[in-house]
Amino acid sequence: MNMIPMIDTIGTGRNIAILRKRAGLSVADLQDVFGFATPQAIYKWQRGMTLPTIDNLVVLAEVFGVTMDEIIVVARENERMTA
Repeated sequence: MNMIPMIDTIGTGRNIAILRKRAGLSVADLQDVFGFATPQAIYKWQRGMTLPTIDNLVVLAEVFGVTMDEIIVVARENERMTA
């Protein structure tokens, strides 16, 4: 069986929250970085409800001093092969 990689949104959200705290940043600080009118997008990322866009992932990686691979959590699911 082949494994299909998928982004674990909950795990990725946890990483964003952990990395934000390690960087000594508040949600309001990230809101300012992105120029968001409200912090809702950041809260949704941290809860795994949504994922940041690729552009926003690039910014998060730069702000946190990590690679995008260190932010994204990949889970693998079994692919069912039909013959």
